[in-house]
Parts: sequence; C-alpha cells; structure tokens
Amino acid sequence: MEITVEPEVEQLIKDAGCDYRVCTACLGPALVPTSVKGPKESDIRIEVGGHTLYISRYVARYISRVTIDMVYDDDEIDACPAFPPRGYRNQ
Repeated sequence: MEITVEPEVEQLIKDAGCDYRVCTACLGPALVPTSVKGPKESDIRIEVGGHTLYISRYVARYISRVTIDMVYDDDEIDACPAFPPRGYRNQ
C-alpha cells in the first residue's frame, strides 16, 4: 500500500514548520497539526521537508493519497468531538 502526498500538502507542512497527522474525524479523513491530534505508535510515517506526516492506520486502509481538501480549519476542528477542546490540546 503506497500513499502519495499532493504537492500542496507538502508545501503546507513545510510552511507550517510542524508535523501533521491524517486521522478519523466527523467529515472524513482530517489533516491537522499534531498539536491538535497527536500521533500514535501505529501510525504510518512519511517524511515531508524535515517534518513527519503521520497517517492513522485506520484511515490508511481507505486512502491512496493525502490531499489539501483533507485540511480541517479551526471551526471544523472546534465543532468535531473527535478532537479535544483547545485547552486540552498538545501545544
């Protein structure tokens, strides 16, 4: 199983300067910083510009690529119970 990462996602991770994770969320696979949803030991790891893109092993079964439309904005993150409230996130 090979998962490709779109160039826009690679650029997002490089520009943000932090690790990201693809995980299960309310509207489907979500691409969020690891400060929102931390990585798990079972995640697939892809190196991107000196940072790591973690992909949940559960999500990995259903995707073949990571796309920019998987990015969740702050409102979507706050509205989805799959993510911890702001005060409880990794900073």
